[in-house]
Parts: sequence; C-alpha cells; structure tokens
Amino acid sequence: MKFALKIATAAILAASATGALAQKGETVKIAWLDPLSGLMAAVGTNQLKTFQFLAEEFNKKNVAGVKFEVIGIDNKLSPQETTSALRSAMDQGARYVVQGNGSGPALAIIDALEKHNARNPGKEVLYINYAAVDPDLTNSKCSYWHFRLDADTSMKMEALTTFMKDQTDIKKVYLINQNYSHGQQVSKYAKDNLKSKRPDVEIVGDDLHPLAQVRDFAPYIAKIKASGADTVITGNWGSDLALLIKSANDAGLNVKFYTYYAVTNGTPTAMGAASDGKVYQVGYSHYNAPGPVQPLMGEFKKRFNDDMYTTDI
Repeated sequence: MKFALKIATAAILAASATGALAQKGETVKIAWLDPLSGLMAAVGTNQLKTFQFLAEEFNKKNVAGVKFEVIGIDNKLSPQETTSALRSAMDQGARYVVQGNGSGPALAIIDALEKHNARNPGKEVLYINYAAVDPDLTNSKCSYWHFRLDADTSMKMEALTTFMKDQTDIKKVYLINQNYSHGQQVSKYAKDNLKSKRPDVEIVGDDLHPLAQVRDFAPYIAKIKASGADTVITGNWGSDLALLIKSANDAGLNVKFYTYYAVTNGTPTAMGAASDGKVYQVGYSHYNAPGPVQPLMGEFKKRFNDDMYTTDI
C-alpha cells in the first residue's frame, strides 16, 4: 500500500512539473472512467466509492491544504465511450484520469492523451492505471503520460504458476477466459508457464467467451466437466467470474479454480461454502494484511457494507 502511494505521488509530481501544481486551497479534480452500467456496474461502483472514500480520508490529513475531488463518469466498458468520457472529464477541469477495467479503454486513454498533451503544452493530463493489466500497455504501447499501479497479466501468472507447480494434485487444466487482450494473454501465459514448470500437466480445454455478455455459463461448465479437468485457470472478473463459479457449484463441478479476481463483487457470495478450499487468487493484499490498509478496509466496510478490494490505489 505504501509503495503504491509513493508511485501515485511520483506520478502527480511528474504532472506538476508540467504546470499542474495545485496551490493551497485549490481542489484537484481526478476523473474516474470505468463502468457504472451493465453487468460490470457492481465492480465499477465499488471502485468509484473506494477512490472517493480515500480522497475524503486524504483530505482530512492533507497539511498542504489541497483538496482532492473524484468525478465518476460511466465509460460503459467501451473504448469509444471512454474517449467521450475523457473529453467530458477534461471539460470539467480534470488533469488526472484514473481507469482500470479493460485494456481496450486503457489504450483509448493513452492514444487520446498522447495527442491532447502534444497539442496543449502546460495543460497536460496524466493517466493513472490501477487495473488494466495488458503487458503491452507498458511495453510496445508505453507512454510517458501513463503510470500503472498494478502488476500486469504476465507477472501475476508467473506468481500463480510458481505456486501451482508444487501442487501435485494438478494433472489436467482447463483455461476459460474473457475474449479480449487480458483473457487471451492469461491463456497464453498459463500455457507457456505450465509447459516450463509442469510439463506433465495436460491442457484439456481453452475457451474464450465474450466480455460481460454471458449470463449462463452452464454450457461452458458442461465442457469443463466432460474434459476431466481437475483445475481451472481463469482471469475472469466481475460478473463473468461470479456467474462462472455459480454455474460450477450448481452443476456439482469438483475442481479447483485458480483466479486473478476472486474477491470482486458477487464472486465470494457465488462461491459460498461449497467453494471452501477450492478457489485461489493471486494478489498483493488481503483483508488481514497489516499496516495502514487494514483500518481503511474496516472503515469502508462500516460505511458501505461492502469490501474494499482495490488496494493498489
């Protein structure tokens, strides 16, 4: 948590050097661009509340006298809508943009800011990415105006498979992921890592499904069951993971799930007692983690009756 805050501070200082330095008594507007409608609305709503909650907490203790305001704008999980939302944010005076759900919207922000900042010296806008984990965003698509706080897809798969290689009960693995860059890369890196670390493991299925469109995963669960898999690897998040696990429980599928985002809204409820000991997540924080994040999680739970699970901000 402290490391992430240091990175965020460094990002803000970088933008300050271009003329965006706030003075005492001023309000810094931060535009949050992520889904507030559709199947992923629950995840977006939780994350917006998290940003606004942390801004309020920081405002209480900020001796510099600068206030932070987080403006939430629904991008509908669409790159095109994200571009429109970004224009709206800049019209409202935002010089900082945060986004995390979906690498397509992330790339749209990077492309738009490269053009905007080149045309408007002294009025640059900075993009802080808290969850869009396509490795290309910080490699082939690297931008001076983009700071990512999250570990990318390949880093998380390296950690996940390092744990999995010592699990002798893993014999047959099924891959099921969302059909966009993150899901495609989860599949790729899972196969590459397992081949080098556990060449004895058999990949018995590899499915990609539409992002945030599937309401019934029963057909996919039937395929997993028929494959004889004992383990599922998925980078799914939000409703796509909650509904997947719900369908697995409804069908009595007895496998272990290795995930990226099992703590997001709806998934713990979908798992229930039937998933005890069967669902794993690769992450960098948890609800019992020591340090400053724990009391913040507790206060967030009291206020919103929800879990604060986006902790890299």
